[in-house]
Amino acid sequence: MAKTLHGKVIVITGGAQGIGATTASALVREGARVAIGDLDEVRAEKTAGELGGDTIALPLDVTDTRGFSAFLDEVERRLGPIDVLINNAGVMLLAPLDHEDDAATVRQVEINLHAVIHGTREAMKRMRPRASGHIVNVASMAGKAGFPGAATYCATKHAVVGLSEAVRQELRGSGVDISCVMPAVVRTDLAGGLPETRLFKSLRAEDVATAIVAALKEPRFDVFVPKTLDVTGRVSRLVPRALAEWFMRAIGADKVFMQAHSGARAEYEAKVRRS
Repeated sequence: MAKTLHGKVIVITGGAQGIGATTASALVREGARVAIGDLDEVRAEKTAGELGGDTIALPLDVTDTRGFSAFLDEVERRLGPIDVLINNAGVMLLAPLDHEDDAATVRQVEINLHAVIHGTREAMKRMRPRASGHIVNVASMAGKAGFPGAATYCATKHAVVGLSEAVRQELRGSGVDISCVMPAVVRTDLAGGLPETRLFKSLRAEDVATAIVAALKEPRFDVFVPKTLDVTGRVSRLVPRALAEWFMRAIGADKVFMQAHSGARAEYEAKVRRS
């Protein structure tokens, strides 16, 4: 039987726009009480105002671990115990690895991995004593494969998948669920300038939001978006590596990040670096 999300306190990091804001909207329609945390406080407030209901927006720098914990404390003070934490905040800076500067490497690891580790740990501490709760870690299809031009991004998302798999075992029998969301390329600022191929189409943020809501109602660990990615991944692990890599080249997946339009990504990447 599907769980109800009505009245549940749900926190979304990086919730001011993109997948986070779209997921927040879907959850508000389900009757959830949503807290948005984002570095862009003005945009977060605007999003919360548009969503209405009990939605609140609070400033959040996920790389500040003390600040992250304090943010969760404030959410619980204002809305009550957290039922769901969605670790959604993430960034992507593209370049062949030998052209990537250390600042870009550190920024991606801080936001995409360390913040997810901290958020997951904090959620476990709060949820385990109540034997109830759900952690959602937003990874990527890049957490299951390697894509040229996005080596560090892939590394962080592989780590999020591994983290989630380990925590799933640690939480077994605790009453706390965990899901790992692995979407293909989604049409957000993060994916700006990425080319599309005939067989490698981008998704809408709504597609990911729908999958997250479904996983919260009927808990499951692996959340592939679209679901066909699961089949593709299973098949690729059964065939010889050379054949799997040939298939990636055949559908143009090896060029998606390498051929990103730098001009179209310039503003986004500059913003990530400034932040």
